[in-house]
Amino acid sequence: MKYTLGLVIAAAVLAGCATAPPRDSALEDARAQVQTLSMEPLAQQAAADDLRNARRYLQEGDAALQQHAPPAVVDHDAYLASRSAEAGEARVQEAQAKAQMSAAQTERQDILLHSRAREAEIARSQADAARERAELAQQQAAAAQQQADSARLQADAAREQLAQTQQQLQDLQAKKTNRGMVLTLGDVLFDTGKASLKPGASSILDRVAGFLNDNPMVNVRIEGYTDSTGSADFNQVLSQNRAQSAAAALETHGIAANRITAVGRGPDMPVATNSTAAGRQQNRRVEIVFSDASGQFAQAQPQ
Repeated sequence: MKYTLGLVIAAAVLAGCATAPPRDSALEDARAQVQTLSMEPLAQQAAADDLRNARRYLQEGDAALQQHAPPAVVDHDAYLASRSAEAGEARVQEAQAKAQMSAAQTERQDILLHSRAREAEIARSQADAARERAELAQQQAAAAQQQADSARLQADAAREQLAQTQQQLQDLQAKKTNRGMVLTLGDVLFDTGKASLKPGASSILDRVAGFLNDNPMVNVRIEGYTDSTGSADFNQVLSQNRAQSAAAALETHGIAANRITAVGRGPDMPVATNSTAAGRQQNRRVEIVFSDASGQFAQAQPQ
C-alpha cells in the first residue's frame, strides 16, 4: 500500500514539473529590474514611456518563450526590457536630483530672507553648501542621462546587429528551426560513397566562411547524414568524414577550429523515406547549424 502511494505521489510531482511554464534567466532578471522601476514613486511621472516599453518587451519575451522561439530572440527581448528599465531608472534619478536641487534652492532663499544680521554669515555658508549640493545633484543627473543615452544607443546597435545577422543568414538560404538557423546542403557536395568535396562545392562554403568572418562570435555545428543504404557502421563513418571535410574547408578560409564542431549522424533522423531514390537523395545531406550572436546553440536536438 505504501509503495503504491509513493508511486502516485511521484507521478503527481512529475506531472506538475511537465506542465511548469518555461523560464529564462535573462528574462527573469529583466523582470526584476522592471519591478524595481515600477515601485519607484516617480516612475509614472518621470519614466512612464520607459516603463511601458520595458513591460512591452517583457510581454514579447514571454510570448517568444511560450512559442519556443530561439534563445537569442528571448534574450534579445530581455536585453531590451533591461535597457528600458535602466533608462527609466536614470530618468527617475534625474527627477530626484532636480527635486533635490529645487529643495536646496528653496532652503537657500529661506535662509537669506529670514536670517538676522548676526546670522548672515552662517546663512551664506549654508546657502553655499546648498548650492554645492545642487550642483552635485545636477552633475549626477547629467551623468545619469548620459548613461541612459548610452543604454539606448547600445540597444539600437544590438537590434541593428541582430537584423543584419538574420538577413545574412537568409541570404545564405538558411531556415529558422527549433535548433536555430540551419543551412541544408544536399548531396551535391560529395560523390556517392565519398567524403572528398567536389570542386564545385567550394562556392557555398566560401559564402558560409564569409559570413563567419563577418560575425566572429557565431559558431557552427556541421552535421553529416546518409541514407539507409549500406551498413550502419559504414554510413556513420561516411557521415562523420563528410562533416569533417566541410569543417576543414571552412578552416582553410581562416575560420578557427574551435568555432566548428563536426558531427556524423549516419542514417539517423531522415527527412524523407528511404524507400525511394528521391527520398534517399534528400536524406544524403550536410546541415550547418548556426549559433546565436553569443556563440550559444539552441538546446533542441534534430528531429
